Amino acid sequence: MIVPVILSGGSGSRLWPLSREAYPKQLLALVGERTMLQETAARLDGVPELAAPIVVCNEEHRFLVAEQLRAVGMAAGAIILEPEGRNTAPAVAVAALEAAAGGDDPVLLVLPADHAILNPAQFREAVATAAGLAGGGMLATFGVVPHRPETGYGYIKAGARLEGGSGQPLASEAYRIERFVEKPDLATAEGFLAAGDHYWNSGMFAFRASAYLAELERNAPQMLAACRKAHEGAARDLDFTRLEATAFAASPADSIDYAVMEHTDKGAMVPLDAGWSDVGSWTALWEASAHDDAGNTLVGDVLVHDVGNSYLHAEERMIAAVGLRDHVVVATSDAVLVAPMERAQEVKAIVARLKAESRYEAVLHRRVARPWGSFETIDEEDRFKVKRIRVEPGRSLSLQMHHHRAEHWIVVRGTARIQRGDETVLLSENESTYIPVGVQHRLENPGVIPLEIIEVQSGAYLGEDDIVRFEDHYGRHKE
Repeated sequence: MIVPVILSGGSGSRLWPLSREAYPKQLLALVGERTMLQETAARLDGVPELAAPIVVCNEEHRFLVAEQLRAVGMAAGAIILEPEGRNTAPAVAVAALEAAAGGDDPVLLVLPADHAILNPAQFREAVATAAGLAGGGMLATFGVVPHRPETGYGYIKAGARLEGGSGQPLASEAYRIERFVEKPDLATAEGFLAAGDHYWNSGMFAFRASAYLAELERNAPQMLAACRKAHEGAARDLDFTRLEATAFAASPADSIDYAVMEHTDKGAMVPLDAGWSDVGSWTALWEASAHDDAGNTLVGDVLVHDVGNSYLHAEERMIAAVGLRDHVVVATSDAVLVAPMERAQEVKAIVARLKAESRYEAVLHRRVARPWGSFETIDEEDRFKVKRIRVEPGRSLSLQMHHHRAEHWIVVRGTARIQRGDETVLLSENESTYIPVGVQHRLENPGVIPLEIIEVQSGAYLGEDDIVRFEDHYGRHKE
């Protein structure tokens, strides 16, 4: 049995302004019609003996992750919520403990949720080889066949070639790991490419749960102890597993490579030549995307004249560009990024400045996802704010109250069931109601089409933290 472990904890700050902390790149459709998380799950179709995946994600993303998996017909075996990020080794440790909790010892196929693979069939062939090695007790990783002297990735040097056990041939070639290499300079990377025995480190793995836990016990016992305590103290909340926060925070933060793979004598590498990309920068996204005859990737309403080898992405308004070469231009509803392709990674400096200035653009988009739907701020000035709220069919907001603001709701689409104090009313399109300060209220969509309302807030304080929840279907507490 193969249990996919999908790691969905990253923030993807190098793809700002599309990717933000509250809605990072793995939850976006960047290389196709499906999100990167959905693509990760979908490319497993056809892998034999596949069990439901275990997903490890940030607590704030839990409903988005669950909904996106449901949309592609894949129910998670478990969604484990990290109280804070501690890198990949602890994340996989709690997943291994979860997978082994029923007494089984499955092969774990560890996959970051934010990678692109253009040839899924080739990927599945490599998975078959890695799973065979893992079933024999080895810890396998995937080494991407390099096509250029890349300085942005770590490398794996291949050692002796491995043969299948019990006289059975492997589905594809595999090697022992001779060593891991940090990100090289250009001259060194060119030497690796010429030698032909170095591969990009993909960050994907296959091993039995017991084998990984045994290596952690040997090489990082403090980490394993903290993860065991966090898993044993976990709370089950709806479809989610909430790790015990204090114990998990006590775990050292480390990657699988540093904690395990660089120390084990059971490491193996399976070459992968399947159009892989970690989509870790605008340049990487451009390379993984389709191009026009001039080498451009154009997304949305984009008009170009004499533009080449550029990535232009328009979300809500037209982009017109003239004479650009090797540039990134990304326009969202609340931000525009313009950068030469060769300097696009420096967007991290912009995100750092946004955080230092406590600006919302580092974390949120103007349209904010919620488990019941979404809201978008249309206008905001001192003492008033206007939002567009969308509630999906059958969903409802929490029963809540505000200390500092009143709200006026106008239904523009669908039907709203509104609890206001002791009364419940149904409102149709073009009808409205008023919620005074301090009155308990709830908004619900009892219909079969999305409910959309315009909300006008007024008051001395209009922050999102002025919410006192009394009942909530989604396990949320006071914000």
